[in-house]
Amino acid sequence: MAFEKLSIIVPVYNEEKTVIDILENISKVNLISDIAKEIVVINDCSTDNTEINILEYIKGNNRKNIKYYKHQINRGKGAAIRTGIEHATGEFLIIQDADLEYDPEEYNILLKPVIKGTADVVYGSRFRGGNPHRILFFWHSIGNKILTFLLNLFTNLNLTDMETCYKLFRTEIIKKIDLKENRFGFEPEITAKVARVPGIRIYEVGISYYGRTYAEGKKINWKDGIWAIYCILKYGFIR
Repeated sequence: MAFEKLSIIVPVYNEEKTVIDILENISKVNLISDIAKEIVVINDCSTDNTEINILEYIKGNNRKNIKYYKHQINRGKGAAIRTGIEHATGEFLIIQDADLEYDPEEYNILLKPVIKGTADVVYGSRFRGGNPHRILFFWHSIGNKILTFLLNLFTNLNLTDMETCYKLFRTEIIKKIDLKENRFGFEPEITAKVARVPGIRIYEVGISYYGRTYAEGKKINWKDGIWAIYCILKYGFIR
């Protein structure tokens, strides 16, 4: 399948140390089939120098393909992604965290099932394939497996990594889905709702993962895990 543009949604909150690096990494990627990139950055009311760094990068590098939006209050990652979806104009869109845990060079891995015309949605799994995967938190990995299992139970999917950042969607599909979650509950909500789209074709590919410690800026915590369980039950039951 041929398409012209991929929208890359980058939700940002207090990532002054990494935001320029991730924007540069995205900009350097050459997408297969000469697909153009549209970078949609959403600053979720950062309180550090994130905004200054983003604006200086855009101006200093003459990046005309970067759209920048700012929330006036901190609303959460899910709300930032919704803002990005609203402004995305590519035929497909992908979510990219503003840290350096995921490698933009691997967009092409996720794009392959789309280019072949077999996929509407592609998830990048940190638990498939032989790609590099930083060894960090045992209980995080157990929690991820439990959340993914519960979601699979309600949706009849067989995903291995529901909590992955790298989710690639056909834009016209995702724009029609009514999303509510403002924080990390976005992950189970979007997966549960996408799974119910008639005829949807969901694929999963292996990707790398260069995880961060909390000292390095990781934000998700056990409370988000509890909320994710609530969201799985809520959106798993709701039709």
